[in-house]
Amino acid sequence: MTFDDLRASSQGCLACDLSKRRTHVVFGEGDPKSPLVLIGEGPGEYEDKAGRPFVGRSGKLLDKAIEEAGLRREDLYITNTVKCRAADWSTGRPVNRPPTEAEVEACRQWLVPQLGMIQPKVILCIGAPSAKNLIKKSFQITKERGLYFPCEFARTAIATLHPSYILRNMHDGGDGGYSLLVADIKKAWAAAERLMRDPEKTLPEKQGSLF
Repeated sequence: MTFDDLRASSQGCLACDLSKRRTHVVFGEGDPKSPLVLIGEGPGEYEDKAGRPFVGRSGKLLDKAIEEAGLRREDLYITNTVKCRAADWSTGRPVNRPPTEAEVEACRQWLVPQLGMIQPKVILCIGAPSAKNLIKKSFQITKERGLYFPCEFARTAIATLHPSYILRNMHDGGDGGYSLLVADIKKAWAAAERLMRDPEKTLPEKQGSLF
């Protein structure tokens, strides 16, 4: 199966109830040969409508941070742990919610082979839910963001603040953590480039230190 075959197959997925109300399966986009993959939790309203990851307010802030880190969106690959929007429809108007464990597990049939084909050197988890899924269940974003961790799907993984968190915490005189997001993207890309140059590099046992 090719990468395009995998994407095409995902579009008809009926593995969980998120398929019943989605507009699009948001598979991911960018360079599938990139050494760095950014992974969020799941698509929201705007992503569901567009079929693309990170295109709403959070996406615009992420694009700005990527550019400030000296990169372009097309230099990376961007996806989510689940490919369909998770929302609460109980009031008749959908409100975004975290995906359930069953929904996350159902979507691994797409995420795992997707990452297996990309074979990134570094994964940058966008937000705590992604980090808890891909790094460890007990991950604490305020204490452990920016540190290197072992990862099943890459040589190493790092987590950073989610743009939606930053937007909620922006205020006069403070950036809500935006500068940390930029710094983490720079750090992740630098690590990916170094691992590209030296694929056999042995990672030290000490958590948080890569080189």
